[in-house]
Amino acid sequence: MGFTAALLTTSSFFPQLLKTWRTGGQDLSYPMLGLFLSGVLLWLLYGIVLQSWPIILANGATAIQVFAILVLKYRNRSVSES
Repeated sequence: MGFTAALLTTSSFFPQLLKTWRTGGQDLSYPMLGLFLSGVLLWLLYGIVLQSWPIILANGATAIQVFAILVLKYRNRSVSES
């Protein structure tokens, strides 16, 4: 059950990553992404403490996706401002 929940919640963020890749993510706010990433990293630490692989894998993968979205959004901002 944990791995299924992890797969569903983690994969649900992938379409947002693709959309940000295509559009630059102008509609996403940095504070929302920062808060979300902070929460995901805390869940990741919690999973490590519990040694719970579903929590570790889901939140590790989600953190990577959110970080990638932040990078894409920042890159697009830098390009459009120059």
